[in-house]
Amino acid sequence: MLEEANWTVGKVAKRCGVKVSTLHYYEELGLIRSWRNAGNQRRYKAEVLRRISVIKAAQKMGISLDSIKRAFSALPDNRTPTKNDWQQLASGWQQELDERIRYLEVLRDSLDSCIGCGCLSLTSCPIYNPDDIAGSQGGGAVILTRNAQSKS
Repeated sequence: MLEEANWTVGKVAKRCGVKVSTLHYYEELGLIRSWRNAGNQRRYKAEVLRRISVIKAAQKMGISLDSIKRAFSALPDNRTPTKNDWQQLASGWQQELDERIRYLEVLRDSLDSCIGCGCLSLTSCPIYNPDDIAGSQGGGAVILTRNAQSKS
């Protein structure tokens, strides 16, 4: 049986496969919470293991910590996500993931051609970006971004 509220930072880090500094960072961002014992040492409730697991799973999907924080803050009393909460969080992130997948597919298919960055360094740029037309459409890889959006 898991101890209710007596997990040290080292024990949590080892159990979750993260560095102690990662736990401190998550706490600084408000993703997890600890309390201090009489010796002023951090202690965690066992439920922190689930929160960290959700954070790690979401990050593996490419979800940003800001997005994870927003999702956690939408939970009543900022509670630890339940199985149903996880399903709702995951479905909420599905559109973001679908957009990222479309972008990555276009990137994969465009790796050997101009992406419209405006650098004019590739020999094919005059074909794809004559007179730096892409520059008038915004900064960065505008052709790549436009192609990803047209796949939606």
